[in-house]
Amino acid sequence: MKRPFVIGGSVLGIVLVAGAAAAYAYFFSGLRSTPKPLALPSASPKASSTASTSTDSATLAGTWKVAQGSQAGYRVSEQFVGQTSTHDAVARTSDVSGGLTVQEAGSGLQATAVKITATLASLHSVDSVAGFNVSNRDRLVSQSLDVSQYPDAVFQAQSVELPAGLATGTQTVTIPGQLTIHGVTRPATVTAQLQVSGSQAQVAGSTTFAMTDFGVSPPQVPFTSVQPNVTLEFQLSLVKS
Repeated sequence: MKRPFVIGGSVLGIVLVAGAAAAYAYFFSGLRSTPKPLALPSASPKASSTASTSTDSATLAGTWKVAQGSQAGYRVSEQFVGQTSTHDAVARTSDVSGGLTVQEAGSGLQATAVKITATLASLHSVDSVAGFNVSNRDRLVSQSLDVSQYPDAVFQAQSVELPAGLATGTQTVTIPGQLTIHGVTRPATVTAQLQVSGSQAQVAGSTTFAMTDFGVSPPQVPFTSVQPNVTLEFQLSLVKS
């Protein structure tokens, strides 16, 4: 007499679980948003004209420091249960410091002693998912990164050849260097865009790597699987000191 009840209970449980998954998928479908990648601010024609007339090699040479308004962060792909499309989890921090030195090298310019540091403990999620408090993710990320022991992410490059014509508009540069995260240092290549106007400059770029290469396991999030590839992105305001 009890066997039909057990079978019926199991079927009912399966139906309830399937219904909950379907409701979850329906609830989250289309109810999420992700900010665009960090990029250079739009330059007005007047600003571009000023840059072309006031910026030359002599002006660019010197020490440049990261200024207020700079940002850095990560972008990771998440997959919610019951969903066919992925979602970009994005977190950022404005606690960024560092700088570089620009010097004349032959007929061109060279950036040396490049060092940019981002404080990982102040990373906070800036995407949104309906019904989910994304700030809970920040705690899990901090644990995965062991921020109490490894508080910073650091990118360094010994020297970079700067493209000619920095004064005439936006230029793209490839920067080979070293990235340190979680106490592990590995080679990393950053692709960035530069825009200079007098004694101020804007730099925006990114690099992609596998978090497992730095000894970091993808965070374990309920109802969500996290991909191991990470895009580190930044937008820096630099001032000549």
